[in-house]
Amino acid sequence: MSTRATRSPRRRTVVALAVVLAVLVAFVIRLVDIQVVNAESLRADSLGVGIGGERTLYGARGTIVDETGAELAGNVVEYDWEFNPQHVADIERDGPDGEPVVITWPEQAEKIAAITGQTPEEVEQIVADALAANPDTQWAQLATGLTTDQHQALRELGYPYLTYREHPARTYTDGAVAGNLLGFVGADAEPLAGLEASEDACLAASNGTESYARGKDGVVIPGTLNQTPAVDGGTLQLTINRDLQWYLQQMIAEEVQRERAEYGTVTVVEVDTGKVRAAAEYPSVDPNDPTASPVEDRGSRIFSAHFEPGSTFKPITAATLIEEGAATPLTPTVSASGRETFPNGVTINDIFSHPAYTYTLAGALVDSSNVALSKFGTMVSDDVRHDYLADFGVGAGTAIGFPGEASGILNPTPWDDASHFTTTFGQYFTVTAPQVASVYQTIANRGVRVPLTLVESCTTASGEVIQPDVPEPERVISEDTAADVTLMLENVYQQVANHDVLAVDGYRMATKSGTAQKPDGEGGYKQGIFYTTLAGFAPADDPEYVVILTLDEPKKNRASAANAPGFQKAMTQVLKTFRVLPSEEEGPEILPKYR
Repeated sequence: MSTRATRSPRRRTVVALAVVLAVLVAFVIRLVDIQVVNAESLRADSLGVGIGGERTLYGARGTIVDETGAELAGNVVEYDWEFNPQHVADIERDGPDGEPVVITWPEQAEKIAAITGQTPEEVEQIVADALAANPDTQWAQLATGLTTDQHQALRELGYPYLTYREHPARTYTDGAVAGNLLGFVGADAEPLAGLEASEDACLAASNGTESYARGKDGVVIPGTLNQTPAVDGGTLQLTINRDLQWYLQQMIAEEVQRERAEYGTVTVVEVDTGKVRAAAEYPSVDPNDPTASPVEDRGSRIFSAHFEPGSTFKPITAATLIEEGAATPLTPTVSASGRETFPNGVTINDIFSHPAYTYTLAGALVDSSNVALSKFGTMVSDDVRHDYLADFGVGAGTAIGFPGEASGILNPTPWDDASHFTTTFGQYFTVTAPQVASVYQTIANRGVRVPLTLVESCTTASGEVIQPDVPEPERVISEDTAADVTLMLENVYQQVANHDVLAVDGYRMATKSGTAQKPDGEGGYKQGIFYTTLAGFAPADDPEYVVILTLDEPKKNRASAANAPGFQKAMTQVLKTFRVLPSEEEGPEILPKYR
């Protein structure tokens, strides 16, 4: 065999191997390009041309709980069901006897409608409209917000063109309980009112996403699943007690209706801490269905309504005089009749007609004499009294910062001739119910004003507990002055005409009522129309809780006597709920009203 003949097969072998090697190298390069270099780009391209998909991973909005951890607002799962109009057609299935049975599209629509609450015609029209708009569409919305029972019933139909997405939806466990505080969210889960809005930074969830690619058989292709996880909202813990809140809402509803008032409120504050343990009002709102209530009933009048407090602020005049050294509970005295015209031409009336009495400061509070308080008030300057009102929180909102909260009005000095006197008995400035509660908390807390709080904490999804920023407590009056004012308020409670209606067996109490005229908007006051208030704390010898009950325009009893039955029920329930021990000693001796 020649050398040339021998080399020829070898050359062919080398060439063949080189070709094979080149092809392998090309395959390897292309494989690396597909699976490594351009993997993400190609995956994104595949999802973009319709063989992939993406869905939202919903985070759950945070829950709202009471001081004990009982849920007030949470979430349920709702379902949104969809069509693929391309696959809507008659369906053949085995009948009871094993023979095939055809279920027509109109028959299917009827079964679907019976579950979703629509009519068969509406169901058919959804598909028809989707195809009319785009003959190639693969999506049409059947219904949103379906319940678990509806969802399960649709699944059992087994129609291949139906799919669903699940998502959390807001629910308020006890309906209207604390509804005016909680607020509510819209259909899109956006917070619209109350704590849902003001504490959204704590409660809001962050949604995630999930993207993937599918084969022709609809199965997700391994390695194509990408997830950005959702983050749930935090848990908002309030200071209120759910059971007490429920009771007081039922009670104030009964009182408002019995007294034929426009509305009523009850606020409960813990003396040592300033924590609001209940804030009940009527009319109220069920956050599960806020549109069922008039717009004016969907907020919280406890925080938004401000009014002239009337006689409930006479103790502030007394505290100012004692703190400034101008008076004590028994000295000096003033002579005051039921109606007097002062040298500046201003006429002041008491609520009842009486001859001139030589009043002690304690007696002026017991009889709630406007004339006597006007005379006592002149013992210090208007500027001094203005500053004490400001120190007690008048004209400034509470630390709670509730949405729509009013600050009240404290007019600057100099005051006019009438206001020089009327400010001594709670006119010419306005307050909210929490501001009144804060004043009585300060007196009960031995002169130290503790800022009110409604939020206990926010616990994030990661477990971090965040406390709200709250101003430091401030001393407003001395401990001795607070003790003197408490003693006088306990005397008011002991000597008031409706003492038996107010009394809670075994407990000493300190109270003061107020029957405030309502401004007519023209510089005067409405005749025979009042805003009534009753505020107090117990036990008077070791104060633990403040209660304030208000009624707007009661028509059965047009004075603060209308508030007494409700106040007694509220205070009784508060003391029972928190297991407050009865007073250990009898009440103090009665201070003389007159000299």
